[in-house]
Amino acid sequence: MVRKMQLACALGAFLTIITLVATQIVNPTSASAATNTSQFKGVNWADPRDNYANDPVVPSGLSTSDSYSTTYAKASAIISGFANNLSANTVRLPINPYSVNGTFWNSYTGAIDAATAKGFKVILGYWEGTGSQKNGYIDNTTSFWAMWKTVTNKYGSNSRVYFEPMNEPYGYSKSAWANLAAQWISTYPSIPRNRIFVSGTGYNDNVTSVCADSRLNGTFLSLHHYGFWNTSQTSYSGWVSDLKNRIGSCASRTVVDEWGAPMTTGLNYNGAINGNYFIAYVQADTDTFRSLGMGSVYWPGLRNGDTYSMETLHGSGTSLYLTNNNSSGVSRLKHGYGL
Repeated sequence: MVRKMQLACALGAFLTIITLVATQIVNPTSASAATNTSQFKGVNWADPRDNYANDPVVPSGLSTSDSYSTTYAKASAIISGFANNLSANTVRLPINPYSVNGTFWNSYTGAIDAATAKGFKVILGYWEGTGSQKNGYIDNTTSFWAMWKTVTNKYGSNSRVYFEPMNEPYGYSKSAWANLAAQWISTYPSIPRNRIFVSGTGYNDNVTSVCADSRLNGTFLSLHHYGFWNTSQTSYSGWVSDLKNRIGSCASRTVVDEWGAPMTTGLNYNGAINGNYFIAYVQADTDTFRSLGMGSVYWPGLRNGDTYSMETLHGSGTSLYLTNNNSSGVSRLKHGYGL
């Protein structure tokens, strides 16, 4: 009997351990969930003027005069293009106080809703305007917090929507930016940390300091990386090192939510580098995204008039469709996605 009881206890303990392990796998914590950056296979959808504006920021193809239903229909077509042409599952959309605190918000939400209805993840990032303050700062803090209150009230319960408190906070010191990011998190405690993107310092160009700040634990980190930052760097290995140095030991939390190169000039991004810094950069970045299992969001998937745009918009009204601008660029994009 004693032996049977010992065996029963041992078996019970073993089953308990198995159950706990299975529970942890099925129900990961917010912090561990935030390490799955490879889930983000994305593109930016940008305003033709760029997203720095002192009026509503309006992604290419949309209009402030459109109704919610028209915006929804247009966005549905464009999001379908991103999915079908690029195998994307994420779109990064700009917001600013003019877009959210005014009448445009009523129709702009149609684009967000259309994307999530198609199963896309949506990253909503704040772009400052070109107001009276030095660029790289929040122009009006009252409007900023009012904007985020509206946005989080609307989409806080939608698990497909992610929040990036500020794009390229280059006006702030490292410590000042970390303080502001921590303030954002504490202001909206109901937003899970694994739905927050904390930008790297400067032009989102380095994530090591925000990664080291324990107040920001459990969040994603957003990094930007561009070839034009160093036009003399034509070495593949040089670009790999440059990217990895900006990430440090934080690849498991980092999503490169801006990177890009010319897609309308005929460059072959699968070909020999031959001293071309753009080709070296694209090959190095996409290989590194893939090898480190990092998510990436190309700049831009669509921006009318931008030579970097991966897609060109066609059609009129709500009958819109996209075509690829560079097949090798699409190939490298998907390679970076891990596809």
